[in-house]
Amino acid sequence: MFGNLGEGSGTGVCFTRDPATGHSGVYGDYLEDAQGEDVVAGIRNTLALADLEKLDKKSYDELRAAMRRLETHYRDLCDIEFTVERGKLWLLQTRVGKRTAAAAFRVATQLVDEKLITVDESIQRVTGAQLSQLMFPQFDEAADKTLLAKGMAASPGAAVGEIAFDSVQAEEARAAGRDAILVRRETNPDDLPGMIAAVGVLTSRGGKTSHAAVVARGMGTTCVVGAESVTIDAAAQEMRVGDTVLRRGDIIAIDGTSGEIFFGDVPVVPSPVMTYIADGLEPALEQAKDEETRELVHAVDRILTHADKVRRLRVRANSDTPEDSVAARKRGAEGIGLCRTEHMFLGDRRTYVERVILAESAEEQNAALEALIPLQRGDFIEIFEAMDGLPTTVRLIDPPLHEFLPDLTELSVKVALGKDHGEDVSREEKLLTAVRRMHESNPMLGLRGVRLGLKIPGLFGLQIRAIAEAYVERKKAGGDPKPEIMVPLVGSVRELQIVRERAEKILAEVAEEAGIEVDLPIGAMIELPRAAMTIESITAESDFFSFGTNDLTQTVWGFSRDDVEAEFFDEYQEASIFGVSPFESIDERGVGALVKMGVDGAHATKPDIHMGVCGEHGGDPDSIHFFHRAGLDYVSCSPFRVPVARLEAGRAAVEAAGDATA
Repeated sequence: MFGNLGEGSGTGVCFTRDPATGHSGVYGDYLEDAQGEDVVAGIRNTLALADLEKLDKKSYDELRAAMRRLETHYRDLCDIEFTVERGKLWLLQTRVGKRTAAAAFRVATQLVDEKLITVDESIQRVTGAQLSQLMFPQFDEAADKTLLAKGMAASPGAAVGEIAFDSVQAEEARAAGRDAILVRRETNPDDLPGMIAAVGVLTSRGGKTSHAAVVARGMGTTCVVGAESVTIDAAAQEMRVGDTVLRRGDIIAIDGTSGEIFFGDVPVVPSPVMTYIADGLEPALEQAKDEETRELVHAVDRILTHADKVRRLRVRANSDTPEDSVAARKRGAEGIGLCRTEHMFLGDRRTYVERVILAESAEEQNAALEALIPLQRGDFIEIFEAMDGLPTTVRLIDPPLHEFLPDLTELSVKVALGKDHGEDVSREEKLLTAVRRMHESNPMLGLRGVRLGLKIPGLFGLQIRAIAEAYVERKKAGGDPKPEIMVPLVGSVRELQIVRERAEKILAEVAEEAGIEVDLPIGAMIELPRAAMTIESITAESDFFSFGTNDLTQTVWGFSRDDVEAEFFDEYQEASIFGVSPFESIDERGVGALVKMGVDGAHATKPDIHMGVCGEHGGDPDSIHFFHRAGLDYVSCSPFRVPVARLEAGRAAVEAAGDATA
């Protein structure tokens, strides 16, 4: 079919709904006397699809009828390519159309209302990644803004950064920690590295189906295209809008929702979707400035509410502070799956740890440990209050002690310089001796976790006492604390037995002192292959399990995450050894197999034992689907990712139900 046969011929791309907003209507691009590649290349500015009605009403009406028929058949937003050859319409191809995150949620609920899909299907039409995009901030409407120009809104969001005229400049800015907007006349595949490095993309040519628009939408990158009033001279490194000349490094802001381009920095505010997630439906609707935004908030509410209704996996948060705990709860967290107590030993408290290490007698060491109890107790009281009524899994200290001590090299230099200047460095020398004594070639496989708790019993003891005393105080205050004590890096059931015996003794002492029963669950963190493989025996001594998939990935692969990610992961991905970093998404065949083995083994011994995952994989969409299939009870992730995990847990449940009935 030829669209370049003169008058009465042309070619175009259309969508059955607006891929940027999801609204029904007439959306697409049409180019007279042209072939298909001319439309998507962005070389010539296109006409709006509505203009076809004026040029060729017969073909336009036929196209509109076909659009409705295709959308009803495929029950989704369709992307259609067509050619008009001398007044005759030809449909070339159709596919499910790519869309922005906002459009995905709106379209999903619209299709439910139109009886084309079920409510269960609606949560399959959106993803956690799309929800995450909607949670990002947007420009403050009340702020003073200098409008430079306006183009087509191609991919939503608010992006502020310095102008970069090519990929190299964008990548250099990112490497230096600066945000950049990639500014091009039009983009092509060679610009992909710059599009990835930039926080936003601006082109002066092209429409909503141009390369820049399609790629940016797929990546979730803010994008404005077809800004005809913007003249870009990459050779001269200039961007002109009327008499205004901007150069590389100048700051601009682009709004991918409105298509507006502003000069200079523009402040951003939380998105209405984030307001909904944190504060509820009514505050979000009050914040929304237009009906379009209110529709989006309602769509997210409907889908996320249904996901919560159907999901089996509970969602907890990884939180170490009262502030993060409050934020997690507002985002829908159903408890804390990992509270890292080692973070409570940093800052000014580091000196207490030094005193523990430098102690020359048991009495001196105990005194140093005793000084830490009220500090830790205060931390736990605040966290338990923030999570009142919800489970709070507290992991006992995990990292090796050297992490709380000065750097060996820096301390050596300090001692040497102090001696040269005749200063008293006796304490530093003593500390240096201890640091050298504790130095390990591979500390993450050395004296840490439960091993450290057995080597220095008082360290675990002070934490367990602080947890128990905080529990008592919250109980007396009328609260409902639900702490769970988790022992890290367990590899042998005997390790857990020893810690449990000591813990139960401390809990009994605190209970007797307070006159309140203190019966707290004690469980193990499964992060070693041996623990997963011998979990049946460990289950007898454990009230719960949480899989630490970060360390489990390190020990299964033999990778030191901090050392290898920047060294050879790119080469491994290029060679297809793995498609994505195993620290980002669970390695199902290796690490996942051990998780499944552990879950099955624990259930065989204690059918009702509850188990979760607290590694970073707990917030990864693909991993969440695996954890659902593996039979875990909950996932735990960062507070910001809690809504994403809630949605993906619902999607996993619907997916599993579909597989079961297939």
